[in-house]
Amino acid sequence: MKTLDNLEMKLLPIANAIGNQRHLQAIRNGLISILPLTIVGSFFTILLNLPIPGYSEMIAPYLAALDVPFRFTVGLMSLYAAFTIGSYLGNTYKLDKITSGFLSMLATLLMVMPVNLQEGVDIAGNAVAGGRYIPITPLGSQGLFGAIVAALISVEIYRFTKEKKLEIKMPEGVPPVVGESFVALLPTLLVILVFWIPRHFFNFNLNDLLSVAISPLKVFLTGNNLFGGIITQFMICLFWALGIHGHAVLGPIIRPFWDQAIIENAELFQNGTSAFQLPNIFTEQFYQWYAQMGETGATLAFVFLFLFSKSKYLKQLGKLSILPGIFNINEPVIFGTPIVMNPLLAIPFILVPIVNTILVYIVTALGWMPKMMVKPPFSIPAPLGALITSNWNWVACVMVFVCFAVSLAIYYPFFKMFEKIQVEQEQQVEQDESVTASEGM
Repeated sequence: MKTLDNLEMKLLPIANAIGNQRHLQAIRNGLISILPLTIVGSFFTILLNLPIPGYSEMIAPYLAALDVPFRFTVGLMSLYAAFTIGSYLGNTYKLDKITSGFLSMLATLLMVMPVNLQEGVDIAGNAVAGGRYIPITPLGSQGLFGAIVAALISVEIYRFTKEKKLEIKMPEGVPPVVGESFVALLPTLLVILVFWIPRHFFNFNLNDLLSVAISPLKVFLTGNNLFGGIITQFMICLFWALGIHGHAVLGPIIRPFWDQAIIENAELFQNGTSAFQLPNIFTEQFYQWYAQMGETGATLAFVFLFLFSKSKYLKQLGKLSILPGIFNINEPVIFGTPIVMNPLLAIPFILVPIVNTILVYIVTALGWMPKMMVKPPFSIPAPLGALITSNWNWVACVMVFVCFAVSLAIYYPFFKMFEKIQVEQEQQVEQDESVTASEGM
């Protein structure tokens, strides 16, 4: 317990600093806000790839039309993320949320506009003037980090003009909406100049620069680097074991990489790449359905053991926690057991996800099961979630049960030790109550 207390004392200030940093909070909240778009868009990927004989041939004439929802949800995720991140960041500065979001979108679009585009024709034969074309590819997963940077810079420009009172004041009595529109004139001009001049006069591509800069970290966290996958699981579980929300602390740092990885896989898969040939093993979905079955710590197996416990409390807690656990919600068991600040249970809580990560990584790296390519809701039970995200691959489904069995095996000895302690405490309480009752008589 002393070791955990010391760790908490050292890590809690860092965790609070990261969790409360306004820019990181805006990134986290902004990316979470676009979940409906990415989830619904992913369902259209599933719709186009149902494992039904003759289905592909049946939908072939409608393939282009059926692909549109995916392209305008998942395919434009960077543009939507720019708006939501900008809005959240602007709100922390007490700036107008809508203006903050629009400025962020404007910067993102200016940043991805092609340079030196010649006049040509579109697929229908209509003339396209140079400079009047917006490519969709940089607005998908490839441009996510560029959109994040564009949103942060745009809102900071907006804040600067507001703090320095560099704004056009309207007379009293003017409706607030009109007044706020005039206030946004100068920051809009500055955002245009800041992003338009470097891009169109110096051919500066911020997305390309960021891609090169973050490539090592992206490969480490979400590519095929096993050590990166292990470190990710270790840190998330360690924070939770200390009573700190691991995903809330690390989410602002890791989630952009996770989102980019799964969308990159989805886009390639949608364009015809085999699910076995996709570039990223370590996506958030990989952890959800295998490493963290039942949520952080893979606690579904632990809760399952509770159902057969000799401890009245643990058995009752198991009954209360099993249904949420199936749908990947485990706060009842984390705080009800508790696992938090519990040295005995912290060991399997951290160890199980790491072992599952290694196991499924080996199976995936050997080419026995495909990589993840869609983003369904996290609350889908693991076997079904694994099937959906792996293009209905039966090996992926089997691996869920293998991981569950491994989790049971690792948790079991720690469960028995903890159960013994709990039973002894319950018996002591019963004896004390019996003695109190007999003395009262």
